[in-house]
Amino acid sequence: MMTSNDKGGGITVPADGATAAGPKLADRPADGSPAAADPAVTEPVADSADMESEVTESGDAQALVADPAVVAATGAEAPEDDTPEEEPSASTSERSGLEETDREAAKSTAATPTARPGVSHVIVLAAERYALVGLLVAVALFFCFLPASSETFPTAANLRILAANQAVTLLLALAALIPLVAGHFDFSVGASAATASVLCAGLMQNNHAPLALAVVVALAAGLGIGLVNGVAVAWLKMNAFVSTLATATVLGGFIQWYAHGQSISNNISTALIDFGSTTWLGIPRPVFLVALVAAALWYVLGQTPYGRSLYAIGENPRAARLVGISTRGYPLLAFAGAGLVAGIAGVVLTARTAGATADNGTTMLFPALAAVFLGATAIRPGRFNVFGTVFGVALVAVSVSGLTLAGTSDWVNPVFNGGALAVAVGLSTYLRRRSGKAD
Repeated sequence: MMTSNDKGGGITVPADGATAAGPKLADRPADGSPAAADPAVTEPVADSADMESEVTESGDAQALVADPAVVAATGAEAPEDDTPEEEPSASTSERSGLEETDREAAKSTAATPTARPGVSHVIVLAAERYALVGLLVAVALFFCFLPASSETFPTAANLRILAANQAVTLLLALAALIPLVAGHFDFSVGASAATASVLCAGLMQNNHAPLALAVVVALAAGLGIGLVNGVAVAWLKMNAFVSTLATATVLGGFIQWYAHGQSISNNISTALIDFGSTTWLGIPRPVFLVALVAAALWYVLGQTPYGRSLYAIGENPRAARLVGISTRGYPLLAFAGAGLVAGIAGVVLTARTAGATADNGTTMLFPALAAVFLGATAIRPGRFNVFGTVFGVALVAVSVSGLTLAGTSDWVNPVFNGGALAVAVGLSTYLRRRSGKAD
C-alpha cells in the first residue's frame, strides 16, 4: 500500500516503511543500533591510490579519444560519460521551480530560429576553397593575351606538350602527398623516380631485358625504397626529414655508379617510347595513367578507413593511437605507397625521354613539393588533398610554360619554383593552424 504526502508535492512512501533505496524500518533492531551489514553484498574496498590512478588514466584516455580531429577522421563516436549524476539536495519545491524554469527556457530556445551562415561567410569559404583555381585561370588568361606569348601559349600543341611533360611532376607530387597526410616528409621521391628510370632503361640496354621485366624491376625498386623509409621513420622513429634526405643522397650515388655518369638511350623498347610520345583521342597517353593513379589515390585517402586513419595520425598521433589506429603500420604503408608511385613516375620518365640520365632527381622534387603545398590551400584548405595537388601542379606548369614562351631568362624558372614553394608552405601552415583553432 502506498501513501502520498499532501503537502510535499510528489514524494511517495510505501506504507510498510520501506524505501526505494534502503531496507524496511521494521527490519532494523529494536534498540536503535545500526543494521548489520549483509555479508553477501559486502565488497572489499579498493586501494585509494589504485582507484585514483585508474580514474586519472581513464580521464586522460577519454579526453584524447574525444579529440575532434580523430572523431572526424575515423568516424568513431566520442565516449559517453558513465559517471553517475549526483542527486540534488534541493527540496521538492525548489526542484519544481527549476523544472519550470527549464521548460520556459526550452520553449524560448525552440522559438528562436537557427542561425544560418551569412552571405559574406559563404563567400569567404568559397574564396578559400577555389582561390587557387581562380588564380590558375587568371595566369592562363594573362599569358594568352601577353604579346610575347599570345601566339604560342594558347595553342593545342603547347597544351599537349604541357600535359605530357607534367605527368611525371604530378606523379611525384602524388607520391609526396601520401606520407605528408600522415605528417611525414619524404624527400626521396625524386631520387626514387630517377633510380627507377635508370634501372628500367639500364636493364633494356645492358641486359636486353624485356619491357615487362624492366618495368617490374623499376616498380619493385621504388616499393623497396619506400619500405626502407617506412621502417626507418615508423618503426625506428628516425626523423623523416633527415632519413629520407639521407636516402636520396645514397640513391644519387647509386645512380652515378650504375649509369657511369652517362645517359642510357640504347635498346629502349619502342612500345615504351610510343607510350610516352603518342596521343590517344588527342590527349597524351601518360595523362590517362596519371588520371588513373590520381583517382585511385583520391579513393584510398578520402573514401576508405585507411585514408581517414592517415589523416587522424597526421593531425593527432597520440589520440589516433588511443582509438586503436596503428601509428606504425599505417605510416609504413604510406611510405611504401609513395615509393611505388615514384617508381611509376620513373617508368613514365623513361618513356618520355626515351632513356635515362644520371640525374639524382632533385630538380624534379621541388616543383612537386610546391604543388602539394599549394594544393593544401585549395578544395580542402589546411589539408593535403588530391584535387588540390592537381591544381597546384597545373598552376606551376602554366606559370613556368608562360614564362618560358615569353622569353624570360633561365634563372627565372628556379626562382619561381622556390618562391612558389615558400608561399605555399606559409599559406598551408596558416590554414592548418586556423582550422585547428576553429575545431
